[in-house]
This record gives sequence, structure tokens and C-alpha cells, in this order.
Amino acid sequence: MAKRENNYSSIEDLMKVVIKENNLTKGMNQMNVKDIWANLMGNGVVSYTESVQLQNKTLIVKLKSSVLREELSYGKEKIIKMLNDELGEELITKLMLV
Repeated sequence: MAKRENNYSSIEDLMKVVIKENNLTKGMNQMNVKDIWANLMGNGVVSYTESVQLQNKTLIVKLKSSVLREELSYGKEKIIKMLNDELGEELITKLMLV
């Protein structure tokens, strides 16, 4: 009887291969950024957030409050760093608050 080789892969590894082969990386990054924005910013900021979009390396966040927009603009660099750290790669280089 022939021995089988262990060719096991984790589901995470398999999903990465499927995402890469089907050119789904851009869409997955878009979803990840939205989820991470919600987790890092908390309910207070999320309640005033209309949309979060990643275009190239620019994160565009549409806010309902001009006061919140001004407040967040002071910490853009810190927000970019926190998001990139959570994503595990430098996906965002610019943050636009509109």
C-alpha cells in the first residue's frame, strides 16, 4: 500500500490563493478597510461616517459632521498608521476626509 503525502493547507492559505488567482484583492482590501475603520474609530465616529472607499492608495472617508472632519484632520498621519498596522501592509498613503 502506498503512503500518502501530507498536502494539507490551511483555509486561510487556500483563500489567499483563490483571491489572488481571481483578481479579487482590490475588493477584499475595500471590505477590510471598511471593517477596520469601524473597529478602530468606534461607534461615535462610525455613526457620523457615510462611506469609506479605498481608491488606489487613498482612503476617502465621507463624514456627516464638519466638526468631526476637522477634529480627525489633526490626526491623519496617526489614523493612516493605525489602519496600515491593522491591515498588515502599507495599503493607505493618503487620507481624505470629505
